[in-house]
Formats: sequence, C-alpha cells, structure tokens
Amino acid sequence: MQKFHSQITQLALDLTLGISNQDRFDRLLEVLRNILNCDAAALLAYRNQQFVPLAIDGLYDEVMGRRFNLDEHPRLEAIARAGDVVRFPADSDIADPYDGLIPNKGDKLHVHACVGLPLIAHGHLIGALTIDGFDAHQFDTFTDGNLRTISALAAASLHTSLLVKQLESQVVNTSDADSHITKEINLGEEMIGQSGAMMDLRMQIQAVANTDLSVLIMGETGVGKELVATAIHNQSNRSKQNLVYLNCAALPESVAESELFGHVKGAFTGAISHRKGKFELADNGTLFLDEVGELPLGLQSKLLRVLQYGDLQRVGDDSVLKVNTRIVAATNRDLHRDVVNGKFRADLYHRLSVFPIHVPALRERTGDITLLSGFFIEKCKHKLNLNHLSISPATLQLLGQYSWPGNIRQLEHAIHRAAVLAKTENNQSSPISLQPHHFELIQAESTSLQGIENQNQLADTVNSDIAKDYSLGLKVATETFQAQVIMDALNNNQQNWSATARELKIDSGNLHRLARRLGLK
Repeated sequence: MQKFHSQITQLALDLTLGISNQDRFDRLLEVLRNILNCDAAALLAYRNQQFVPLAIDGLYDEVMGRRFNLDEHPRLEAIARAGDVVRFPADSDIADPYDGLIPNKGDKLHVHACVGLPLIAHGHLIGALTIDGFDAHQFDTFTDGNLRTISALAAASLHTSLLVKQLESQVVNTSDADSHITKEINLGEEMIGQSGAMMDLRMQIQAVANTDLSVLIMGETGVGKELVATAIHNQSNRSKQNLVYLNCAALPESVAESELFGHVKGAFTGAISHRKGKFELADNGTLFLDEVGELPLGLQSKLLRVLQYGDLQRVGDDSVLKVNTRIVAATNRDLHRDVVNGKFRADLYHRLSVFPIHVPALRERTGDITLLSGFFIEKCKHKLNLNHLSISPATLQLLGQYSWPGNIRQLEHAIHRAAVLAKTENNQSSPISLQPHHFELIQAESTSLQGIENQNQLADTVNSDIAKDYSLGLKVATETFQAQVIMDALNNNQQNWSATARELKIDSGNLHRLARRLGLK
C-alpha cells in the first residue's frame, strides 16, 4: 500500500506540470495503468447525457470518435448515476461499451473486472474513468478509498483543464464558469478530428466567433460547412439568439426576396398575411446563407444594402426596418472566379469575405478518418438497433487509402450502407464488425487511378518540347510552368496535396483550385 501512496503522490505532481491538456490526460491513463495494472482505461467527459472520450489506453483508436449516449449504454449510465465507485460483477450480463474495441481480445469481453469512477466537481458530474482488466479479480486488492483518491485527482485535473480551455477561448466569464463547466465540449461537438488541418480550423473559428465580422466559409461539398457555421454562432456573443438557416440554392428566384426580407399582406398573389423574412428572424442573431453563390444577381444588390446599412424593406412595403444580423455565408464555388466572370457582385463578395475560412477536404485530413468512422459507427449502431458494431483494422486501412470525393458525407453514407450489409450477414447474437467487402469503393478507386494516370500523361506533356514552345504565348507558357512545378512537388510528396501546398507555400484550397484550372485534377 505504501507503493500505492507513492505512485498517487507522483501522479498528483505529474498533473500539475505545465503540459497540454491532451498530454495531461494521456499521462493520467499511463500512470493509472501502472498503478492498477489494468488492460484498458478511458477518460470520458460528460455533457448532455453523453460521455465523450478524451483519452484512451488499450482500446482501438476509433473509440476516440465515439459518443456514448447513456440511454444506450447501461454500464456508463450506472456510473453517471452512482456518484461513487462502481464495481461491476465479473460475470455481469450488462453489455460493456467496449465489447469488440479492445485489440486482440475477440468480439466480447465475457468475464472480466470492470470499475467505473464518476468524476465530480462542485457537486456536478463532469466525466468518468472506466477501468477494465481481463482477470476477474484484478482490482480486488484496491479499496474503494484507493479508487476514490484516483477519482478525485482525475476530477480535479479535468475540471482545471476545462476551465483553462474556457478562459482561453473566452467562452464564459468567471461568474458562471462552474455552471457551464462542460460548455467547451458542447461547442462544435460533431466537428470530429485531431489533425493539424482541424486544429487550424478550430483556431480560426475561435478567432472570429466572438466578433461581428462577416464570415465566408469555403469548401467542397460534404466537408461540413454547416457545422462550422454552427460552431461560429455557438461561440459568439449571439449564441443565445437565433441561428437562422437559408439554402440559397433551393430558392426559386420568384420567392427569394420574400424569403430574405419578408412581405406584407397583399404584396403579391398568395401573400395572405404579413410575414417576416430570414433577416428579421435572425435579428441580433446569425443568418447562415448556405450556397450563397447561387443567389440571383438582382437579389445580390439588395442583400448588399442590408449588409452595409442594416436597412431592409419587406416586399410591398415602403417603410424601412433596421436589423442587427450577423452574416455567415458558405459556398462550394470559386466566388472569386465568379466575380471575374460577372456571375457574382464584387462588392458583395468583398463584404461577405471579410474573414474567409477554408474547410479542408477529407483527403487533406486522412488521419481523422478513424475517429470519424468511430463517430458514425456509434450512430449506426443506435439507428440499426445493434448491440455491438465495430470496424476491423483492415477496413480502416482501406478507408484511409480512399480519396473520398464526397468527403465526410460520403464516408457517413458508406459506413451506414456497410453496417446494413453487415447486419444482414450476421445474427443479432453475434457482434458485427465491418469488413472491407462491405464497402463498394472499387469503382471510385478506379476513377482515382484514372485521375493519377491522367496526371502522369499531363506530366509527360509539360515535360515535352512542345510545352517549352513559348510561341504559344505567355499565358500558356506560364500555366505550363505552373503545372510542371505542381506535378514535381506532388510527386516529391507521394501525391499528398496538403504536403505539396506546404512545400509550395500556398494555401491548400488555392492549390486545389489552381490544379483544377490547370487540368491536374
């Protein structure tokens, strides 16, 4: 027992070191594993009837992407409700949330030791520690008092880390810090990922959220632009007001003005009553204009006036209304090119893009595919009423090698389809694991390979004598040179576009757009 107290003292000292939250959490589990000799452990944060993994040890990485709803996981619910140490019987028939998620231990844990420690701060549940051992008597030598000591240290560390994070992001003030201790995790709760690209994205959101600047979110279809808009609103000082959504691409031109600015009774056929537009509904809040590049030119000028002066007129009304609405817009188009081509107003473009944010494509953050897969698998498990659903390492390797032209949305749909197929192959009594044959990515991979072949053909062209014929003109010669430089850098970086962008010192989004214009993509 003296050794236990010595280790606990060292753990307390370790947790005071000036290291990042993630390093502190990882260190906590590392020391915990040494003290208790456990085979798997997880540190979870609590919010809105969910446990969210912050750090894991001895579990598959995809666990970090999962969100454990209490009503779907009785063991975690028991920990949340207990308020004290929970020791589950070794032969308990209550489903374990980590069945199939511990490497080299088959699909089910069967008989094993399992302990849950709720983490309490100022009387509120803020998280939990789960500890598993394959020996049914693995934790018998440790008293509840020993485990409470570990729980108290973990709770203090988590509480401090969340407070520091909140102060850094200026989300809450000191007067209500305790009552909103989990708000930092609530924000952007579905923006899954720990890659460098995602960290940069979160920093940009944090930088602009609590201002009133207009934001233009750019990115390919399916990358999660709406989630970014939601995170900006939630982290702003307008978060208690409305976030109003409008899909500009789905607006018929005949009703677009009414949707934006409202109308009065009798303004047109069918206007049987006064109606507020989206700007009024979002007054003092945020208006999210999705696919803003699809707005008709005539409506763009009226939108510009509202952005400049805060004045709007309902259709059929001569009076002027004042609104204080923040605009967050999103597009998958190259609006700068549309401005040059006369398809989008330059003045509106500059007004919207005061703070541009580029959302990276999934192929630029392949390291996040494992976490995203875990997130979507947990959702599928609930939708399909499955007791257990996991994904094999071979399948994760396959998903990591695929280019995902449809980005995160395509990944979600692919996993859901694979889960349905896997369910039909199995019976409910056996755990289900997604295997490579459940995914139909072959055709898309062939398309990707064809794209690489086209790139190689283009590389041969730019290296040919014809490409060096400057009589073709400066524009062609310049574009040929650009294509050659990009292809050389791309080959040097094993076809990794993000690494190529860094080497060429160009924004990743701009590189993709340039590559498409030059015919490289």
